[in-house]
Amino acid sequence: MSDKFLPGEPPIPLILRRSARARRISLRISQLDGRVTLTLPKRVPEREALAFAGEKEGWIRKHLAARGEDVTVGIGSVLPIGGMMHEVVRGQGRQIGFEDGRVAVPGAPERAGRRLVGHLKTLARARLAEASDHYAARLGRPYSAIKLRDTRSRWGSCTSEGNLMYSWRLILAPPPVLDYVVAHEVAHLAEMNHSPAFWDQVTRIYGDYKEQRRWLRKQGGDLHRYRFDG
Repeated sequence: MSDKFLPGEPPIPLILRRSARARRISLRISQLDGRVTLTLPKRVPEREALAFAGEKEGWIRKHLAARGEDVTVGIGSVLPIGGMMHEVVRGQGRQIGFEDGRVAVPGAPERAGRRLVGHLKTLARARLAEASDHYAARLGRPYSAIKLRDTRSRWGSCTSEGNLMYSWRLILAPPPVLDYVVAHEVAHLAEMNHSPAFWDQVTRIYGDYKEQRRWLRKQGGDLHRYRFDG
């Protein structure tokens, strides 16, 4: 892998990867983190890949603009929580509080992002456990454990042992979307596949899920734009 840049304002970092299976140059923009990756066959010179990226510059910039920039969360920033936009403001006392579209974070301002993400993970665990209990009861199958991760490739998973894993960032999404993901993973306790029988289980315990699935496909990637390490 090598890192290059597409010139312009601003310059765009490019990740070049060689693949023995590649037959032509291909370009991919990650909707999760905005990385632009060029994959090229082993014997194709780098200059050809860079020229290819240059030809696609307009397309690349259009898609990056549609994705939006990453947001480092801190005092004064705005982010979704439960699908509603909240402004991060300085709080008093010891507890993080929510009121009128604001989330008040006490303590040192430079630690606001880190403190808020810890609170959001606590909220996510409680909310996801509650939803898992609800849908497991409706399914009639118990689960074994719940784990939270900050996964980029999936919103949740279910193992054959009955362990459920969720992205804590689901707490940022609208509640019906979180519920759909939980129902989806819980349904795997009965059907470890995506067969028609599986989707029948999802519909039985959740209802019509198409709108929530569509939201994840179109807007779910935006939840990864928020960084809490500032």
